Parts: sequence; structure tokens; C-alpha cells
Amino acid sequence: MDAFISTYVWPGVIMVAQSLLLLVALLVFIAYVLLADRKIWAAVQLRRGPNVVGPWGLFQSFADLLKFVFKEPVIPATANKVIFLLAPLVSVTLALATWAVVPLNDGWVIANINVGILYIFAISSLEVYGIIMGGWASNSKYPFLGALRSAAQMVSYEVSIGFVIVTVLLCVGSLNLTDIVNSQRDGLGTMIGLPGSFLDWHWLALFPMFVVFFISALAETNRPPFDLPEAESELVAGFMVEYGSTPYMMFMLGEYAAICLMCALTTILFLGGWLPPVDVWFLNWVPGIIWFVLKASFVFFMFAMVKAFVPRYRYDQLMRLGWKVFLPISLAMVVIVAFVLKLTGWSA
Repeated sequence: MDAFISTYVWPGVIMVAQSLLLLVALLVFIAYVLLADRKIWAAVQLRRGPNVVGPWGLFQSFADLLKFVFKEPVIPATANKVIFLLAPLVSVTLALATWAVVPLNDGWVIANINVGILYIFAISSLEVYGIIMGGWASNSKYPFLGALRSAAQMVSYEVSIGFVIVTVLLCVGSLNLTDIVNSQRDGLGTMIGLPGSFLDWHWLALFPMFVVFFISALAETNRPPFDLPEAESELVAGFMVEYGSTPYMMFMLGEYAAICLMCALTTILFLGGWLPPVDVWFLNWVPGIIWFVLKASFVFFMFAMVKAFVPRYRYDQLMRLGWKVFLPISLAMVVIVAFVLKLTGWSA
């Protein structure tokens, strides 16, 4: 019995406790990411943004949470009620499940599996089902049209994201996210005799892929200027048009969890994860989790700035960019990176 408890029960309890800690921290972080999104947009437009609830408006997201929770959920009479309520649950569950393999620091990961990047790619691909279920279950042509748009958009840009990830994996030789970060301790900078620094990270060696990944992440998460599935002037709120109160909040929570995941992935794949910008003693004293959060926050700041000053694309422009520009570029880069690694013998 003692062997059973020590082998199965305690590891299970520890994993559940770690998962709860990560979820609570992630949800609090998302609340302030949402506030930051609104404040940055307001600052660009010379407005104050949320500034009433709490000091400097810091409790605005929690006030919004209470508002959504206490509102009555209204389900259309002709909707498929089970799928209508299941869709936001599917979306938010899948969005949060991807964080199980994301390393926030060296050793700070719930499941350090060797196919971490593959797991994230697989779960992210399933998120489109929540959107399709929500649009179809509403039993209205406008949400269904928004769901189809969103599904087509997400599938289109997952292709280019997949090829970007392949180029990184060619350089690293591992699907493990911790290995991907640790492989960036040396790179182009150390090759020319410099100490370990941000010049070793993949953003420099794979700069075209870094740009393609960033823009594809915007499209994948339905962020402006690619927010066609919920374009106000055309579809009111896209696939969520029939939703309100808690189900609507869960859709938005899933969307922002996916946005934070893309920021974390950008940090891991291209910005050195938890590694300091320069390998010097006083920067190495700073805990890796702080570097990770700062880098992910910087990537989100860029997401928010794009929302503030880039006009929305038309749907045909969106599709052309994905299939006629990013797909050929990413395919060509896979071939070029593989050729260079084979020629020089730099691969892992």
C-alpha cells in the first residue's frame, strides 16, 4: 500500500497542485493582460482607458468578471442547447490545456515531455472545434458564417506556423521546449567570438521565420488586423453573436489564453525563453521566470500596438497573405535552413 501511495498517489497530488497553481497564476496574468490591452489602445488614442475600479483601474478585469458571472445567460430558442453551452467550455479547456508543457523556467514545467511542441500544435489545432460548435449550435446564419471564416483562417495560418516550427526544430534537433531554449545559449554571436547574448537567439538566425510566426500568431488568435471572424462592421461579433454572460466570457478567456500561449511560444522559439539578454553575472542572478514574463509581455505589447495602428484586412487579402505569401516563404525557408545546416554541419 505504501508503495502504491508513493508511486501513484503522491505524484498525482503534486501534479494536481502544480496545475492549480499554474491555472490561478495564468488567469490572474490574463486579467492584467486584458487590462494592458485596453490601456495601450487608449494611450495610442490619447485616452485614459479603464481608471476607476481600484487604483489606476487595476481591478477593472475582476469587475468585468463579476458582471459576466452575475448576468443571466440567454440561450436562443432554436439553438442546440447542449452544444451551445459545450462550445465555450471546449474552447477554454483546450486553450488552458496547452500550458501543461510550457516551461516558464529551467525545470518549471508540469509535463516535460519530449514532444512538447507537437502536443501544443495538436491541441491548438483542436481549438477550432469550439468555434465551429458555437457557430453551428446558435442556429443562425451569421454566427455560422463567422465560425466558417474563423475555421478557414485558423487552418490557413496553422500551415505556415507549422513550417516555422519545423525550421526551429531543424536547428535544435529536439521537440522538447526546454531543449529549444537551452539550444539558444550559443548561436551566431558565440560563433564570431562574442559572449552569450541575445544575438544567439533564433530571432536573428531565423529572422524571416520570426516575422512570419509573429504575423501568423496574430491571425491564428483572431487578433487585429486579422479579426475578420468578429468584424464589427460585417458580422457584429462573429461566431459569438448569440452569446452573453458567462459563456461569452469563457470564449474570450480562451481567446486571451491562446494569445498568451502564442506570446510564450514566441519567447521560447525565438527569444531565448528564460535566458538573460547577456550572459553576465548580475543578469544571471535575476530569476529566469522574470526574464520569461518580461519577454512574453514585450511580445504582447507588440500584439497590442499592431491592434492600435494597423487597419483591418479584407478577407481575400487575409487568405492571399496566408496561402500565396507565407506558405511559399516558409516552405522555401525550410529548404534553405536544411541546406545550410547540411552544408555547414551546424545542426544539433
